[in-house]
Amino acid sequence: MNTEAIWIFLTTQGVDFGLKVIGALIAWAVGRWLIGLAQRLVAKALERGKRMDPTLSHYLVSILGVLLNIVLILSILDMFGVRTTSFAVLLAGAGLAIGTAWGGLLTHFAAGVFLQVLRPYRVGDFVTVGGSITGTVRELGLFGTTLVTPDNVITTVGNNKVLSDPIQNFSQLPFRRVDVTAKIANGVEPVQAIALLKEAVSRIANVSSEQPPDVEILQFTPEGPLLAVRPYTHTDHYWQVYFDTHKAIVSTFGAAGYPTPETPLVHRAVAPPAAA
Repeated sequence: MNTEAIWIFLTTQGVDFGLKVIGALIAWAVGRWLIGLAQRLVAKALERGKRMDPTLSHYLVSILGVLLNIVLILSILDMFGVRTTSFAVLLAGAGLAIGTAWGGLLTHFAAGVFLQVLRPYRVGDFVTVGGSITGTVRELGLFGTTLVTPDNVITTVGNNKVLSDPIQNFSQLPFRRVDVTAKIANGVEPVQAIALLKEAVSRIANVSSEQPPDVEILQFTPEGPLLAVRPYTHTDHYWQVYFDTHKAIVSTFGAAGYPTPETPLVHRAVAPPAAA
């Protein structure tokens, strides 16, 4: 190491270089604070307008943060005399290399853009994505979708996985079907049981009045006919209607005095052993 060259540099340009480093640190701190402030102001403006979906608003704020951080880095490099045009070429080459190495992340990013355009769901919708993940959409990020599952667990699914598999949205339509079954014993009149159940289920809170409940014979079993009991409700009240329907079945059949279905027993006669 040439100590004389280092000493000459420190005595001639050291102070100037040190001031640039201090200026760069100050610029970085102030720039980061301003970027955060800009993101918060834009988010509040979009929220105040109430004309844009929260999912798209969050996406735009995230993209704004990325772009402003790139501008900040280029500005700091310019303070050290680094030409931004040369850096742009270097950044493009680095982007190509990173894109090749992180192809999976870029596919998730591209899928996120398509999800924003196609809009199969929004923040707050109850969906099934990624093949089997069911929950309420909490955030549609740059690379993944975050859900809160019914057992209160936060789950993140990559956007490419979301877009590649079927997407079920339970919130777009005004109501959905609740599937419950009820079995009546042999000897019970099915038509009477169906009429009683239709009346009882229709009185359950939050059951749709636009679509009457379906109560029909689903199949026949050794214990007796199996009834399909299918009320309709909004997805927000699904589990309340589901459990209340079971209670209505128990109370209705009990009030009607219906017996409990039992499996018929087959009596077999056993022949005595032959005499020797």
